[in-house]
Amino acid sequence: MAEHEHVRVAVVGSGFGGLGAAVRLRREGITDFVVLERGDRVGGTWRDNSYPGCACDVPSHLYSFSFAPNPEWPRTFSGQPHIRAYLERVADVFGIRPHLRLNTEVTLMRWDAENLRWEIGTSRGTLTADLVVSATGPLSDPKIPDIPGLADFPGKVFHSARWDHDYDLRGKRVAMIGTGASAIQIVPEIQPQVSRLTLFQRTPPWVMPRADRAIGTLERKLHRALPVTAKARRGLLWGIRELQVQAFTKFPGELDVVERLARRNMARAIKDPALRARLTPDYRIGCKRILLSNTYYPALARPNTEVVGALAEVRGSTFVSADGSETEADAIVFGTGFHVTDMPIAERVVGAEGRTLAESWKGGMAALRGASAAGFPNWMTIIGPNTGLANTSMILMIEAQLNYLADYVRQLGLLAGSGRAALDARPAAVDAWNERVQRRMERTVWNTGGCSSWYLDAGGRNTTIWPGTTTEFRRATRQVDLAEYEVLRTPGRAHEGAQRTVEAGA
Repeated sequence: MAEHEHVRVAVVGSGFGGLGAAVRLRREGITDFVVLERGDRVGGTWRDNSYPGCACDVPSHLYSFSFAPNPEWPRTFSGQPHIRAYLERVADVFGIRPHLRLNTEVTLMRWDAENLRWEIGTSRGTLTADLVVSATGPLSDPKIPDIPGLADFPGKVFHSARWDHDYDLRGKRVAMIGTGASAIQIVPEIQPQVSRLTLFQRTPPWVMPRADRAIGTLERKLHRALPVTAKARRGLLWGIRELQVQAFTKFPGELDVVERLARRNMARAIKDPALRARLTPDYRIGCKRILLSNTYYPALARPNTEVVGALAEVRGSTFVSADGSETEADAIVFGTGFHVTDMPIAERVVGAEGRTLAESWKGGMAALRGASAAGFPNWMTIIGPNTGLANTSMILMIEAQLNYLADYVRQLGLLAGSGRAALDARPAAVDAWNERVQRRMERTVWNTGGCSSWYLDAGGRNTTIWPGTTTEFRRATRQVDLAEYEVLRTPGRAHEGAQRTVEAGA
């Protein structure tokens, strides 16, 4: 990029959120924007996570943009290669390639209060932007626990999101750390290859059957010839999950029937009563993410697999679990998730008062309608605080936030006149929104189910999940309410300095 380049909008990240924002900006007639991506290709988490068995646990026809239907999905639940290829096609079909700045990592974003714009430092130079759309996503920076002795382990170590495809696991003794969504996909893939697989489990997950199948040629042909059939399929998938969320948010005590199905799924494959007891959660189903697999339990029942407690210590090549058992390993695979409630990008964003977003969020993440943080004018996040979902497609939430972004851009254009304008979320508005969200969270299974999940931050507050339906969120983000923002503008040219105005209704 040219040094000191200025753009109207800078989008950070090129996963579903970033590419969706780019498409929406073009649809709004905005072409003066860039997409800053630290990787060498688009795809976000679907580029980074290429571990064996990586796939989505949301049906393909729902886990895609409504404006970019794909009649060619090969399976009802598609794998990582097909999802990444879909995102590449989105970048091509919607003309996003010219806007991409690949291999460009954002190192610092600082608000310039005088000129009402963001100064953005990257690994390839500096630029400025009127508006920043942060679409780095919550599943982008791997989290590895601090385990005594890990630094001295002489074998191979890698995280599921940084899979080393050059390392051959065949015949190796492997320690798999974690039992989350990635781990239950990895375990069945590597179990037949390794000599010994030790699964270190802190908390067992609830695992339901995965209703996955190939989508036949005739089905795909029908979706191509009659796009309305694919739209109807998507609508049915959406409707079923909208109904399901009612149980999670309003009637968590009525989930017994779902638990019985999960127990039956386990009992079919796990005949050893001791192992079954070890794999049975002691919390309400749904409190942690419900996982889908038909192969996880059978893999754990194989003779070369052992399930032990959480990893407590590493002594050379010896692994000590919390239950006191010891095992030897040649390699460690961490399936321990990501920095979700402490997003690293927040350390790199400096707002109007000279504080980083991380400092502002020290007591817990909070943003107006999941998008705007107080003190950070013209900085929006896609998949921000309390926009996550536990039972349906995040693309639905992303598209709702894109509606909000579109209106945000329209409002800025109307307010700017001959100068610049910025919108800064009022602290009272952020607080009111957050209090409403947390109040609704109180009765949900995520707060009452008796578990400690990655949905909760260090203070025990759920700053990750949206406690309602996607319909409700879409309604809440349909347009920007200027009463929730303070309007900043320059009186004329940008160099004349900014004025903070508190207008009637602003």
